[in-house]
Amino acid sequence: MRLFVALDIAADIRARIQRFVEGISGFAPDVRWMRPESLHVTLKFIGEKPDETVEKIKLALSSVRSKPLEIVFREYGFFPGLKLPRIFWIGLNGGPELASLAATIDEAMFALGVPKEIHPFSPHITLARAGSGRPRQRKDDRPNRRFERLQEKLKALSAPEFGTMTAHEFFLYESKLSAEGSHYTKIARFELR
Repeated sequence: MRLFVALDIAADIRARIQRFVEGISGFAPDVRWMRPESLHVTLKFIGEKPDETVEKIKLALSSVRSKPLEIVFREYGFFPGLKLPRIFWIGLNGGPELASLAATIDEAMFALGVPKEIHPFSPHITLARAGSGRPRQRKDDRPNRRFERLQEKLKALSAPEFGTMTAHEFFLYESKLSAEGSHYTKIARFELR
């Protein structure tokens, strides 16, 4: 099973993000846009694990302690940067508590043999990826150019605000890859209290 740990997004924030995407996606038609129901905040990517490991992962995650978190969703950006963008994302701020939750989950998974994160925690919601899986149409149709029109359009807009939510839980997800993109299923819930 391909697994990761993430926070779900409140329905009202998901709807605001969806309206934002509907208004701008035409400016980057050759990228792979995430489906609204797939949006989440990744806390830890675990990777491919055998089925028998899932119960150990659930047990380790059930020992993670954190209070509910207030998270503000706003602005956007590109990974790895504006010059060679591969991913378009929505930013969020959950303060040091969110980073602490991610670090605690990272430690719990490391105890089970999952490698620790090598990059600093950078909370975000992925909206689109430059690798669409489609064959290139033109010689200059490089993945890093697929966001150019969108970047120009975004310069004319003010930075979006999507709202604030309080996260009371996080989830262990299974990710199944398909030709239409990844499909995510919640397989366990963990309360923040």
